Amino acid sequence: MKHPRICVVGSANVDLTFRTPRFPQPGETLTGHALHQGMGGKGANQAVAAARLGVDVTFIACVGNDAFGKAAIKAYQAEGIQA
Repeated sequence: MKHPRICVVGSANVDLTFRTPRFPQPGETLTGHALHQGMGGKGANQAVAAARLGVDVTFIACVGNDAFGKAAIKAYQAEGIQA
């Protein structure tokens, strides 16, 4: 049986999230802490999921030539994705 291969064309995002002690009440502003940076985007999520299932994945997306874009490409390559 041939090794499965796919090409994903889609969005690639960097998700920045903060933790808060609780959900805010309507109209309330809370101060966040513990910044977390993770990769996201519908195309990126699908590419990572397929790669983790053992599929040979090529991912085509538009990323910037900045720190976030470089971090995204590094993260996809660490998952075994050709990006």
